[in-house]
Amino acid sequence: MVTDHPSLSASLPFGLHPAGAALKWLAVCAAFATASAAAQPVEVPSGESIELQEVLIDEVGVQTWLRFRFVAPYIARDTGAVDFAQVGADMTYLCDALAIPYMAQHALDGEVIVISLADRVTEFGVSDPDATQFFEAFRLSNDTCIWEGL
Repeated sequence: MVTDHPSLSASLPFGLHPAGAALKWLAVCAAFATASAAAQPVEVPSGESIELQEVLIDEVGVQTWLRFRFVAPYIARDTGAVDFAQVGADMTYLCDALAIPYMAQHALDGEVIVISLADRVTEFGVSDPDATQFFEAFRLSNDTCIWEGL
């Protein structure tokens, strides 16, 4: 059962549903598969636009990890227009500008925030050798994302 929650913008409703004992899913209800999907693009410092695919709440040992998963076609291996330094700046921006406000709005708390970018929609935990993906882990300190370097 999906429970609607307010979103960061009126056009991005979020839902909460369980997906196993250790992993809870907080997923964007906007469907990427339909042309009428109203996913709100986010412009990042590299000048590219990306879309939030989903937010996952994951219990890893005794820690709570919040995983913010984005679709970023501009990182594709064959057609990518930016280097990793620019992508790293985009990921830090997404943590500070999107993840922190999202956590406050939805009363979420976590020890680790993971920002992931993929050049296409991917299923969490399923290998996709054709997809280009980048991941960065952060921790919060005084409402600022600090790179963990995991």
